[in-house]
Amino acid sequence: MSMGILGRKIGMTQVFDGEGRAVPVTVVEAGPCPVLAVRTREKNGYTAVVLAFGEKKAKKVARPMKVVFEKAGIEPKRWIREFRVEDTASFQPGTEVLASIFENGEIVDVTGVSKGKGTAGGMKRYGWGGGPASHGQSKWHRRPGSSGAHSYPGRVFKGHGNPGRMGNERVTVKNLKVAAIDAENNLILIKGAIPGARNSLVMVRKKQH
Repeated sequence: MSMGILGRKIGMTQVFDGEGRAVPVTVVEAGPCPVLAVRTREKNGYTAVVLAFGEKKAKKVARPMKVVFEKAGIEPKRWIREFRVEDTASFQPGTEVLASIFENGEIVDVTGVSKGKGTAGGMKRYGWGGGPASHGQSKWHRRPGSSGAHSYPGRVFKGHGNPGRMGNERVTVKNLKVAAIDAENNLILIKGAIPGARNSLVMVRKKQH
């Protein structure tokens, strides 16, 4: 249970550290995220903060959600996500969570939805070796090959990979380092790659200790 922020993945670039080495970073537009609601143990059975992020036209918001936004005193937003926290005393509906909650060098976990690859074969999906490229082989270069034993056990074991849909899944990459913070422009530079396509939603959480 740790606090975080919602953001939009902008893309990747590089920065140079103090020793002149190029460091690959992902740029995330993080916030500002207004607090939409606060969950309390007395009312909801758990403690959490509900954040909103991203522009959305008012005419595209359902009427029940309009009431929720009006009650919190904020403009309609595109994304709504919940962060479980221990203490909600410092959060009130309408207040904003900014990128400045993070510090340079801090370790974070980033959650997003990976790029969808469509239907993929075993070689792309799982890194299988495929069949021989030559020596008389034909029409077998990228096939899966055997998926199990003979008459015993006479079945394919659970968890065995097969060609199928790849990507478009919720993925969390842990223990990434914050390379830099641009609080004025609401930007977080995170060392390395994070899941998702450009302009997709990501959740950046403080590392749990």
